[in-house]
Parts: sequence; structure tokens; C-alpha cells
Amino acid sequence: MDRIPITAAGAQKLKQELDHLRKVDRPEVVAAIEEARSKGDLSENAEYDAAREKQSFIEGRIAVLESRIPALQVIDPKTLNAGSKIVFGATVTLADEDSDKEVTYQIVGVDEADIEHNKVSVSSPIARALIGKSEGDEVTVHAPKGDLTYEVVAVEYI
Repeated sequence: MDRIPITAAGAQKLKQELDHLRKVDRPEVVAAIEEARSKGDLSENAEYDAAREKQSFIEGRIAVLESRIPALQVIDPKTLNAGSKIVFGATVTLADEDSDKEVTYQIVGVDEADIEHNKVSVSSPIARALIGKSEGDEVTVHAPKGDLTYEVVAVEYI
């Protein structure tokens, strides 16, 4: 089984999601199905159809999490001793060569990527371009909208 890299915070979030699905969402949807059944004819019962669809989604997500969680390789960025070299878990501050604007990203696992919170997947184009680089290096990212050039301003493991 291939190991799936993830930060400690990301692993905890997935475990909490699985627990919530099992203990809260699953019982709620079962109750909704029972209530819809009690209303009679199921062939034209939209509430029943909606509850069954939600149940299908919940059971599918539980199955995904149950198969992924044992494969997780939890990596705590604070314990990494990579210096100024960029590896998984690094929080990297970049300066855009064209606009001089700075942006900070953390390189995280696929399951915890969230661009709105500046967490990029280790498999994303920007993370692939950054891995192995160090502070002061120039990095070219091959993005869908064209090549972007950044300077690595800072590398932290927090």
C-alpha cells in the first residue's frame, strides 16, 4: 500500500470528519429515511429520494476515509530539519518577480489542500516547482495561464 503524506493537522481533520460522519450524519440520515418511509408511497416521495441520495454520499465518503486513513504517513513539519530547503510541510513565502507581491503557501497532502487558506497540494504545479529549492532561489512555475516566476523569500517549518 502506498503511503499518503499528510500533516498532523490534516490527519486529525480527516479522523474528525470520519467520526462525525459515523456518529452524527449517518444516524441523522437513517432517521430521515425512516420518517420519509412512514409517509407512505415511496415511488413519489422526494424526501425519501433525497435522504437515500444523502445516505449514499455519506456511506461513500466513510468508505473513502476508512481506506485512506490507514495509509496516511503523518509528517509533522516542526520536526523536520531541512533548514532553508523546501520539502513537504514547508511554509514558503514567495515574491512574484513581475509584481513584487508576496504570497505564502504551505505544501500539504492532497487531502488537505485548500487554496483559500494557502495550502497547496504536494502534487500541484507550484509545489512540484518548489520542492528541493531554497531561500533566495528563483522558481518558474508552469501554470495553466502561463509561466510564473517567483523568488523564494522565506522557508519555515511551523
